[in-house]
Amino acid sequence: MTSTPVLGVIGGSGLYSMSTLQEVETLDIDTPFGKPSAPLISGNLNGKRVVFLARHGIGHTIMPTEVNYRANIFALKTLGVPQVVSISACGSLREDYAPGNIVIPDQVFDFTRGRRAATFFGEGLVVHTGTANPYCEDLTARVYQAVSQTGVVTHAGGTLITVEGPRFSTKAESNLFRAWGMSAIGMTACPEVFLAREAEMCYVTMAHITDYDVWRSSTEPVSVEMVVQTLNKNTHAAQQAIENLVELLPESRTCSCGDALKDTIITDPGRIPTDTRRKLRLLLDKYLPS
Repeated sequence: MTSTPVLGVIGGSGLYSMSTLQEVETLDIDTPFGKPSAPLISGNLNGKRVVFLARHGIGHTIMPTEVNYRANIFALKTLGVPQVVSISACGSLREDYAPGNIVIPDQVFDFTRGRRAATFFGEGLVVHTGTANPYCEDLTARVYQAVSQTGVVTHAGGTLITVEGPRFSTKAESNLFRAWGMSAIGMTACPEVFLAREAEMCYVTMAHITDYDVWRSSTEPVSVEMVVQTLNKNTHAAQQAIENLVELLPESRTCSCGDALKDTIITDPGRIPTDTRRKLRLLLDKYLPS
């Protein structure tokens, strides 16, 4: 097994139950931001190391608002993961994005309510990261190809709006999001995508459409049963897509994600508190050598 992972996968705990995943290790990692949602599962997939993380914990015990997004991303960064695929259940806000389809969005809209820690920085350190295009375009193209090869109907593009949850939308909210031009709705892309950018990791969402939210009057409103049934049907497709993706990843990245913090640190280095420098050295040493 290669020493450095080529890919991190954040999703449900059943994703790594793959017969082709060999030399599996369970890694208990601590970070300056606390423990991740669950121990990380590392394994050899077609000769390349892949790391899996159950976003909501084993047995789905953590609500979207309660997820320690910073610890999750930092734990993957600690292992040297360069690229992350998030696998999420999402509702459709478009007629053509049907339940059972998979969407690879190219934009996000953060409609969370400020209850989630959305940056690694602060505590005397100000960093302004660019997120005009929050998803890595190179990885997005490869994920789209990998999913398309599974035979599942796959769509490229669209804006994924992240709501706080854990409740589902009202009809008024769902119709407003459609009027805004949103394509799909979920509860976890933000701040995960922004933290990945701060950690200089490529990031893409593989959105599994499980329902039509509540806007479509001819369709039953979204329910937990509806979400779980569709996700269970799509688990094999997600696993196959990850296997396909591993084969499509280049030996080294050619995108700009690996230099996302370049020229973003605005604080005078001499003014950054020692404790902050120490806590974030994994992210900062490249630009602020001690």
